[in-house]
Amino acid sequence: PSAGLGAPLISPPLAPVKAGPPPAATLLATDNRRSESYYETKGTVFSALIEAIDLAQLARLDADAAREEIRDIVNEIIAIKNIVMSISEQEELLDDICNDVLGYGPLEPLLARDDIADIMVNGSGTVYIEVAGKIHKTGIRFRDNQQLLNICQRIVSQVGRRVDESSPICDARLADGSRVNVIVPPLSIDGPALTIRKFTKEKLTLEQLTRFGSITPEGGEILKIIGRCRVNSIISGGTGSGKTTLLNCLTRYIDDDERIITCEDAAELQLQQPHVVRLETRPPNIEGEGQVTMRDLVKNCLRMRPERIIVGEVRGPEAFDLLQAMNTGHDGSMGTLHANSPREALSRMESMITMGGFSLPSRTIREMICASVDVIVQAARLRDGSRRITHITEVLGMEGDVIITQDLFLYEIIGEDASGNLTGRHRSTGIGRPRFWERARYYGEEKRLAAALDAAEIADESLPR
Repeated sequence: PSAGLGAPLISPPLAPVKAGPPPAATLLATDNRRSESYYETKGTVFSALIEAIDLAQLARLDADAAREEIRDIVNEIIAIKNIVMSISEQEELLDDICNDVLGYGPLEPLLARDDIADIMVNGSGTVYIEVAGKIHKTGIRFRDNQQLLNICQRIVSQVGRRVDESSPICDARLADGSRVNVIVPPLSIDGPALTIRKFTKEKLTLEQLTRFGSITPEGGEILKIIGRCRVNSIISGGTGSGKTTLLNCLTRYIDDDERIITCEDAAELQLQQPHVVRLETRPPNIEGEGQVTMRDLVKNCLRMRPERIIVGEVRGPEAFDLLQAMNTGHDGSMGTLHANSPREALSRMESMITMGGFSLPSRTIREMICASVDVIVQAARLRDGSRRITHITEVLGMEGDVIITQDLFLYEIIGEDASGNLTGRHRSTGIGRPRFWERARYYGEEKRLAAALDAAEIADESLPR
């Protein structure tokens, strides 16, 4: 018997299938048309297709030619077996089978849509998507858990990883940089759970974030100066708050002649500069050996003559190595971490270093953080689904045993409009000369910085109190 319709006939998908995205309404409705009889028909056609097709020859064709070949054979099978279907049902069946053979099965229509931020599959019968910050249930389903598992294995095998009972958790990425997490039974009770954080094909810029209201034009200008002037920055925020997007935006202002090295668990940063080296961690193999941790990567970076080191996500003892790098001539290094406020981000960095087994006094760790981190940019996802940059905060130094910070920009929530969307405003705190002023002057950016700070104060004065 077949291992499910998603069985990896050809290990790599030849290319994303160019099926046009169906309208949102179609996907958000419960899919009543996909009855058991539809899956039985599809199973019959699929089995006949496996017997009729030469997989070795199919693997040599490009995506479009392979798709046409499959369509021709499926049409013949439908005619020979006298399967009664309307033209639209036949087209739907053809698309489904092509997606199963060449791509990622039922996920293909969702991957083709550019408005989806997350795809969450909870077992074979339940698929949720996030659109515009809100989560919706779709009518997409898989034939069974085996088909879903086969598609998960196909995804992770693209980046040389595996997921099975002996290694049930896996992080991977799609060809377009979308981040994938898979957890399978026995850890996931109701069948494989697959989560895809999709990347938009169009790279977001600070100008677009300004248009969306995530930051004011003046705040955006200050972020550009922070990116350009090699200010050591940490981007802090909760899950799904837009940290990686914001990090991608900041890196656009790095000069083209700088050597940048990125370290990530699953490579998802999309840097535009010509001189970039991308490094990725590696999980242990089946014998439990060969693991390469984030700490190993950051330590190795220091021997690669980097000018900037960018860590996709700081979540453990690599925080110590990143701080060391920031403090030893690799100015302008950046990283993201999970925290709900700038103050909490500093505490989390301290606890990460402590948990890494470094027996350093608390004051020493704090002094190291102060000497290394210049700016914390806080991102947040609000309850209406909108994403805002809520703080641009400078780290000033120590007073006693406490780290002193000052906010340059803050976001204040004012209320809620008739549609349930939160209303708020960004305001400048009136700081006229931030701590990185001298660095901005060194890079010839002090006039732009002064103009942005002045404009922010004028804009703030015009706001209703």
